[in-house]
Amino acid sequence: MIRAGTLAAMFLGIDHVGLMTDDPARAGTFMKLLGMSLTDQGVADAYGVSCDFWQFSDDARETAVELVAPTRDDSAIAVPLSTRGPGLYHVAFEVDDLDADAEELVAAGFVRIDEDPHPGARPGMRVQFLYLPEPVNSLMELVQYDEPRRRRS
Repeated sequence: MIRAGTLAAMFLGIDHVGLMTDDPARAGTFMKLLGMSLTDQGVADAYGVSCDFWQFSDDARETAVELVAPTRDDSAIAVPLSTRGPGLYHVAFEVDDLDADAEELVAAGFVRIDEDPHPGARPGMRVQFLYLPEPVNSLMELVQYDEPRRRRS
């Protein structure tokens, strides 16, 4: 068991909240209605998904809403999208040492989804997914950028 407070030092902030959808154009209409703008787009080939990042400003430090859509039948979101439907997929946290931080989380009870980190949908982004079955049944994405977007204060 990890001591309370030791994990907090690795997190730089919430990078984005991922919403899965099979209709990113229509979902984007609602993001615009909320006053958000499309700030980044990309494809995460390892997962077979396209990713549209929406924010209230173009400040890279601002938390984004990511619309995640399948690009192929064996997409990482194909099963959850077909069984649960569109909605919350994951919460992504920016970290400063992806490899070490993933190891600490696994030691604390998280289940590794990705054996190794993969390139993300944004330039200079590496990602790794972990799952925490109890007590929240949630998927977490760890994100590390070549140039950090957030700094520890």
